[in-house]
Amino acid sequence: MPTLGNTPDPQPVTGEFTVSTASLDDWHEVAQWAADEEWNPGRGDTACFHPLDPDGFFVGRRAGRTVAAVSVVNYSDAYAFLGYYLVHPDHRGQGLGLATWRAAFPHAGARTVGLDAVPAQQDTYRRAGFAPAHETIRYAGRPLGHGTPTPDVVPVTRAHLDAVADYDRRCFPADRRAFVTRWLTAPGHTARAFLRDGAIAGYGVLRPAHTGHRIGPLFADTTAAAEALFDALAASVDPADEISVDVPGPRHAAHTLVTSRGLTPRSHTVRMYTGPVPPAEQERTFGVTSLELG
Repeated sequence: MPTLGNTPDPQPVTGEFTVSTASLDDWHEVAQWAADEEWNPGRGDTACFHPLDPDGFFVGRRAGRTVAAVSVVNYSDAYAFLGYYLVHPDHRGQGLGLATWRAAFPHAGARTVGLDAVPAQQDTYRRAGFAPAHETIRYAGRPLGHGTPTPDVVPVTRAHLDAVADYDRRCFPADRRAFVTRWLTAPGHTARAFLRDGAIAGYGVLRPAHTGHRIGPLFADTTAAAEALFDALAASVDPADEISVDVPGPRHAAHTLVTSRGLTPRSHTVRMYTGPVPPAEQERTFGVTSLELG
């Protein structure tokens, strides 16, 4: 099991330091750290994410103050995802992040673990047993108007929830039905589905972020369906607002889609795994849900 055991602490942890599972309120503080780091999380992400696996969110505390965090969310018996690996700027370089990791990582058990690594951390994760799979590019900008509305794109209603969750399972390595229901119906979220002969052939969600809005996921059977979904979601916000979307490197059609709508590359991460990933139909992924939760 990866433990970062081959990566030495900058210096031994000194003083009272404890690691425990994080409450929902604890994680609101961590999400603000992510915003301060310009990760641009969605404003309602914590309320949707934390119930996924309440025992999979961890904080390190010193003298009663939260100073480090990491999430290790178990999606299934075979798959987990790691994110929010953060240390407060006032407490970096003291080994607190690694100590928090080592306490939290056993939560994943024998599962394959995925994560999205920022460039500065890739070597650290390699030493911990993670192998790179592909880059993910974050695109952002004020979208250009394209196309005309199509009756194939409809607002997601409660009548669609089960069918959308079934479709999501085809695109994601685990069943996350309860999360998808929260994600589709959360305050401020705009969800659209693409229907072909009455069946779900794609869906996308737009949500308010600390800067502008984010689209994720954007899943579709075809590029045309993804384009129609993107345009419908973009049309739901003020044209002056910026929209961002995280596109997996191998999905050339997805990169073409977002650049044709006026978005430009802003940053990149590398998707890494500790082992074989449960199968998913990656050809349907035009935008991932979140770099923090997969």
